[in-house]
Formats: sequence, C-alpha cells, structure tokens
Amino acid sequence: MVAAGSGLIVEVTDGIDYRYRGNLFYSLAKISPIHLAEAMASDLKAHGVTAVAATPGFLRSEEMLEHFGVAESNWRDAITSGIKDAEHFSQSETPYYIGRGLAALAAAPDLATYSGKVLSSWMLSDMYGIDDVYTFYSIVP
Repeated sequence: MVAAGSGLIVEVTDGIDYRYRGNLFYSLAKISPIHLAEAMASDLKAHGVTAVAATPGFLRSEEMLEHFGVAESNWRDAITSGIKDAEHFSQSETPYYIGRGLAALAAAPDLATYSGKVLSSWMLSDMYGIDDVYTFYSIVP
C-alpha cells in the first residue's frame, strides 16, 4: 500500500468509543483496534494510506444464528422464542451490511478524510445509502 501510495486498512471492533466495557481485558480488546486505526492513520497519512476502525451493530453471524437455534432463513423465529437477548436480535444485521458500507467507503473519492475515524455500519449506511441484504425468507410483511 505504501509503495502504491493508496489503500484502506480496516480494524474491526465492537463499539465506537473508548468507554469502559465492564472488564479490563475485554475493554482492551475492543478499544485497541480503535487506537490501532488512529495510530496507523497518523503513521501512514503521508503515504496516502487510510486506516479506520469499523463496528457492526448486533451481528447476525453464523455463530449468533447457531446460538439462537435458527438459520438465516428463519432467524425471526428467535425473536418470539423467549430466549434471553432475543429482543435485541430483532435489530440484528448480516455481516454484509458492514461489508457493503466499507466497500462504499473504499470507493469514495473523499476516503482519506475518514482516516483515523471510527465508523459504524449505521453511519456508513447513512453516508452511502446502503441497505443490508435480505433473504426471501427473512422478509416479514
């Protein structure tokens, strides 16, 4: 990237700030990518390389689908299951959502202005008008 004079480095984390997350080691694990993005942005600015930290919302990953005992095709069944945190799962997003936002960011002509920033999937959605992907089965009228 330095040789090419351009590029985008994305550190993925959980959260958009430096707040304490209730456990020292967990907080360090989640805050460190934010600091890494800021430090790399500073170090690589002169080389045209952009570094950001990015966070998804409640991610409907394969692990979370398994945790709730559902698949992508019937994930909404978990919302009414009575399982702890199922109400938060109703607002979950696929990994594609943050991926689409980061792809839009990478193609943006003003990419360098975001170097060192922390961006969330919902911020990227607002910035670029992207939506999550939805399977035919997950759309509920």
